[in-house]
This record gives sequence, structure tokens and C-alpha cells, in this order.
Amino acid sequence: SITAPRKPNLLESMACGGAAAAFAVNFTHPIELVKTRMQVSGGSLGTTIGGVMKNEGVTAFWKGLPFGWGRELSYTSVKLGAYAPVRNAIGAGDPDASIGLKFLAGALTGGFGSILGNPFDVLKTLAQTNTKGTGLGTLVGQLYADQGIGGFYRGVQVNILRACILNATKMGVYDVTKGIVTEKTGWGRKDIKTSFSAAFVAGFFMTVTVAPSDMIRTKLMNQPTDKKIYDGFVDCAKKTVQEGGVLSLWRGFVPIWARFAPQATLQLLTIEVIYNAMGFKGI
Repeated sequence: SITAPRKPNLLESMACGGAAAAFAVNFTHPIELVKTRMQVSGGSLGTTIGGVMKNEGVTAFWKGLPFGWGRELSYTSVKLGAYAPVRNAIGAGDPDASIGLKFLAGALTGGFGSILGNPFDVLKTLAQTNTKGTGLGTLVGQLYADQGIGGFYRGVQVNILRACILNATKMGVYDVTKGIVTEKTGWGRKDIKTSFSAAFVAGFFMTVTVAPSDMIRTKLMNQPTDKKIYDGFVDCAKKTVQEGGVLSLWRGFVPIWARFAPQATLQLLTIEVIYNAMGFKGI
């Protein structure tokens, strides 16, 4: 007899989430490097890509990838992998359960995961904006020498805020959209077409809601290791708006979407494939 898929426990689900994210980041890291450089320099998409190619070569697009893997195996294993167990634990596991509870499950796992992943986020941002060819070990040493352990938690408040907004939008919209797609098309929740459609929609809404906090996070994390330009995220938001107007908070929208859409799609499709292969129930 065919065994019905069971719900994975928290650790099993987190292992699946971390593996899915570590796989996906290899393909999306170059897009994120371009996005980060644009936010820091204010340059256009074409200028940024051209500058990296001309001055640093193709391999520079993967600068900081080891920190990217560290981030995915810490932060994303929680925000992606722990979502379904947490959602089920707070009573939002049914397809017709409250959208608010699904968003809450996403916010909780995103916020907690971001605390674990913050040091990797800081180091990844510094590595991606590093045009002088400084080694990864040197970057870690400089930051620790200048700011101690606290330096690795620069921008942690805005990172938690960003992660709560991002994961609530991503997992909530993905979960709800899967239900709508299944209802309107008759496709199953496990169908790859259902997962792909829901992930693409989630990617767009993530970009709209997350872009401002993503911009502030990049600026806070990219401050020189030996000085502070901004006194927290409110000060950074105020100065950013004063310098470039409110819409400057959405600078880099296209590369953020170009990263979020494929990253969300790749992560969510991969975790569904892993869940399926392990005999677990999907999201």
C-alpha cells in the first residue's frame, strides 16, 4: 500500500529548507551583487554590470558566495524550513485557514532566522561591495578589530524588520496563491505548475513590500568598519529620503525583483521537490 506523505518535523523541515536555499543561491548571488552595488553607488543597472565586468571580471559576480552559503544554511533554513511546522503549530495549516495567521507564521520564522544569519549578511554585503580585492579572512578580521562582536550585528534591527515583512509576504502569498491556483485550475498543490505560479506571484509582492528596508539594511551594513555614518535605521531612512526623495527607497527595484522572483521560485520549487523525495507533505 502507498504510504500517505507525513508532515516533516521541525528539524527535518529546516534541513530541507537549508539545502534548497544553499542550492538556489549559487544562481542568484550575481544578481544580488549587482543590486547591492546599485544601492550603494546609486549607479544604473547597465553601468553597474559593465563596471564589474571591466574592472573585476566575471568571477567577481560571485564575490562573498561562502558568506551567502552561511546565510542560507542559518537564516533561510529557519525562515523557509520552519514555516510549515510553525504554521501548523499555530493552527494555520488548513488551506482555508486565516491569511493573517499564515503571515504571522512567516513573520515569526523570518524574524528569528534573521538574528541567526545577521553576521553572514554583514560579511556578504562587505564582500560584495569590496572592489579592492581584500580577502574574506581580512574582512572578518578588520570588522572584529574595529567593532568587536557588535560589528557582526550591525543593522540587526532593520534586518529583523525586513525578514518579518519579507517572509510574511513570501510564505503567506505563496501559501494563499497555491490555494487560489489549485481552485481555479484544478491542478494539485504538489503540481510543479502550481508551485511555479505561486512562487512567481510571491516574488513580485516581496519586492514591493521589502525594497525600502532592503535599501536601508544595505546602507547600514556597508558602513566603513571603522566608523558609523548612520545612527540606526530611522536615521538612515531619514537621510536616504532627504538625499534622494521617497522613491529612492525603491532604488534597485528591478534587480531586487530579478533576484527575488527566481530566488523565491528556485527555493520554493526545490524545497517542494526535496519534501516530495523524502516522502513529506508539501507546503
